[in-house]
Amino acid sequence: MLKERFKELEDRIVAEAKVLYGARLVSVVFFGSAARETQRFDSDVDLLVIADGLPNGRMNRIREFDAIERKLDSFLADLRKEGIDTYLSAIIKSPAEAEAGSPLFLDMVEDAVIPFDRDGFFARRLDRLRKRLQELGSKRIWRGNAWYWDLKPDYKPGDVFEL
Repeated sequence: MLKERFKELEDRIVAEAKVLYGARLVSVVFFGSAARETQRFDSDVDLLVIADGLPNGRMNRIREFDAIERKLDSFLADLRKEGIDTYLSAIIKSPAEAEAGSPLFLDMVEDAVIPFDRDGFFARRLDRLRKRLQELGSKRIWRGNAWYWDLKPDYKPGDVFEL
């Protein structure tokens, strides 16, 4: 039941993002425990929204995204009644910012779920990152419930590399 309710929430997020951003919407990407389907009853829903014509500044973007959260308030309240105490944790970027990359994308390289991706924009971005990680021989190493990347296992002091 937990996975199904999270999936329903994700579907509603995508639908509301399409309404809010309209033709400006480029990609909606889920990552983290919900995308890996290892979520708990108190897990958040990590998502990346990429859209054109975003307002300047993180807080202005969050204020715009708040319209989605308001539309989902009653559904989130229903989930809480079922013992699912989740919330949305959104990162909002322009296409240019997504192209520039982010360490956050390492969280997405193996586990991202991309239910909306205009012209495959973000899937291509992740493919380039995967290719670069492969070239470097990078490894994701799990320690319990957490992980880290060994980005260049043959690293020697003074080596310089880029992702």
